[in-house]
Formats: sequence, structure tokens, C-alpha cells
Amino acid sequence: MKRVLSVLTAMLSASGAAYGQDWLPPGEGAKTVATVCNTCHDVGRIRPGYTPDGWRTVIRMMQNAHAPVPDAEWDTVTQYLTKNFPERQRPPARIIEGPVQIAIKMWPVPTPGSRPHDPLATRDGMIWWTGQLANKLGRLDPKTGATREYDLPTALTGPHGLVEDKDGNIWFTGNGAALIGKLEPATGKVTEYPMPDPASAKDPHTLLFDHDGILWFTVQQANKVGRLDPATGAITLIPSPTTGSRPYGMALNSKNQVFIVDFGTNKIATIVREPFSLREYTLPDPGARPRRIAITPDDMVWYTDYARGMLGRLDPATGSVKEWPSPSGPKSEPYGIVATKGALWYSESGAKPNTMVRFDPKTEVFQSWALPGPGGGDIVRNMDVTRDGNPVTANSLTNEIGLIEIK
Repeated sequence: MKRVLSVLTAMLSASGAAYGQDWLPPGEGAKTVATVCNTCHDVGRIRPGYTPDGWRTVIRMMQNAHAPVPDAEWDTVTQYLTKNFPERQRPPARIIEGPVQIAIKMWPVPTPGSRPHDPLATRDGMIWWTGQLANKLGRLDPKTGATREYDLPTALTGPHGLVEDKDGNIWFTGNGAALIGKLEPATGKVTEYPMPDPASAKDPHTLLFDHDGILWFTVQQANKVGRLDPATGAITLIPSPTTGSRPYGMALNSKNQVFIVDFGTNKIATIVREPFSLREYTLPDPGARPRRIAITPDDMVWYTDYARGMLGRLDPATGSVKEWPSPSGPKSEPYGIVATKGALWYSESGAKPNTMVRFDPKTEVFQSWALPGPGGGDIVRNMDVTRDGNPVTANSLTNEIGLIEIK
């Protein structure tokens, strides 16, 4: 049970003190929500609310993660939450017309409540996803719609980030099990690389390969960055220089430099290989919270400022920063981002409906589209790009995988 609680906390909780039952509306199910849900994570997490469909998906996520709610009480808890915690008011999406045409395709993943977290477009044309709360990796053939899921051997692994190696193996972070994993798609064999100190490095987050085949990864809550040599399996971890910086998204530039956005502070870091260390760039606004990152061919570092509703650009050569307000405003919560076909593409996860935004760095002009579905595409946490330059998404709350075909 302790393992279940720690996994749920890592995946779902917001920081802050636990809440008691006194603020919960009365009704059947309130006691279970206050006592059982408060054991796994801050019960205040429910305050923003969801649509009825959203609550059903969230409940299925919790069931997948073995939340300690008696089977006979799930319906009561679902009804209580749906009635008392409807979706919070969100800023309306601002849709900006423009010259670029796209087609958005969506596919549901097979396991309900999977919470698809990260997508990956592989060289063979497939789209992979991490089923974070289903404990699976999944693969979609966008030409046929056929899917396959791969079970992971360690319970509650919590797969999170994804990357492909030169041999076509799929590497992932075990966000709930303090490990890095490698899946061989042909056989389904999984090789696990546990963290050297699982007690302190519990939550490997995002990962990427550099040009030399070395794997780099962030460990968000542990406030660390790691290096894994696939040839030996050796893992080295170092702490972030800034306490509570929460290393998060990563990207690689043309010069083989790894850049990291620190979601817990207003900084972007780059890895220094010898000696293994981090160099930090401080963003001008103390309230900035960069969450995801993309790098354009000119090696400019672009980031989504989730807390302030901004798109930002860092010039690593000079340290200069320029920012643009995201179309749907300061509470639009820009999240997953990629650079492709001469533009930045990202999703506003706080707008209603969620959007896909295109920004042309040459003209500094935005264009945006509403994401389809009853929840408006909730929530695109990360993105990738196909070999022909089309963005792909994993949509957590709608349990879908998406493809943005740029015409």
C-alpha cells in the first residue's frame, strides 16, 4: 500500500498542506473523499473540478493506480465529485485565423484511464505513448489505426517520458518506480536500469539521447539531472544548483548541447559534460515557470511559460530573453511545444477548449485552432514531430493520441 500511495502522490499531487474534511460539501461520499483520497494526495487537488466525462476518466485513472477506495464506493465517490466539483471556469480560447491549414486526427488508446503522458514519433512512422496510469507503453499505426500495448514488468512503473535509440528500442522513464526502462518492440522484452539511490531519486521525468548515444534525463521532484551510458548501464546523478528548481523538459541543439527548463523556478539550464554540472540562465521575470522546451535550427531556445501564459525565447549565446503573450491570455497554461516547418507549435492547456497554437518566429504572428473533443483536447503535456514534420500529441484527459497534419 505504501508504494501505491507514493506513486499517486508523485503523479497527481500538488504541493501544499493536506486539507481536512471541513471545507468539503456535505453528502454521501464526502467522508471517503476526505479520508481515503487525502491519504494518497492533497485532497485540495479536486477543487478545480472536471466535466462529468473528465471525472469518469480521472476515476478510471485512480482505479488503474489501485487507489485505496473500496469497490462498492466508487460510484458514490464519482457522483459526489461530479456534483460538487464541476469544471472550474477557464479562459475562453482565442482562435486566430491565418494562412496555414491543418487536419487534426485523434485516436483513442485501448485502456481507459491510461493518462497518455508523452508521445513519440518513431522512424518507422509509428506513434508511441506512455500509458502512465495503465502501466503500459502503446504503439499506434496512424495509417491503419491499429494499436498495440506493451505491459511493463514492474507494477506502478508510471511510464512518463519516451525516446527512441538508433536501434529502434524505446526508452522510457519510470516516474513511479525510480528507473529508466528499455523496451525491445519486436519481443516486448524490457530491461530496467534502477536509480542508484531510489529513495532520493524517485521520479525520473523526461529523457533524450545526445549525438554520442548518451542518455540524459531529469528527475523533477528529486531536483536532479542524470546521465546513463547504455553501453555499461552506469548512471550518474547530480543535483540542480538551485534548490526546488524541479528540472523538467529537455531539448538538444545542433551543437550537441542539452538544455533543460526548470519548472520550479525562473531558470533554464544547460549541461556541462566535463565535469558533469549545470550552467543556469535566469529568466527576467521571477514568476516565470518554463515547463517545456523546443530548439529551432538557429539554436534559439524556446519555452512555454506555464504560470504566466507566455511563449519565450532564450538566446544562449547572449543570455537575452524575449517573450510574447500567448493568445488566450495569462491563464492559458501553455504546455507541450515543438519546433517544425519553420514555426513553433504548442498547446494552451488552460484555455477552453484547449488550443493548438502556431507562432512564426520571423513575422512574430500567431495562428491557433481549437482541439476537438468534449474536453477540447485536454491535456497536451508533451509533443513530438514525425519524420515528415507533423506534430503529434498525447492527450491525457481525453485518453487519446493526436496527429496534426500541416497542409
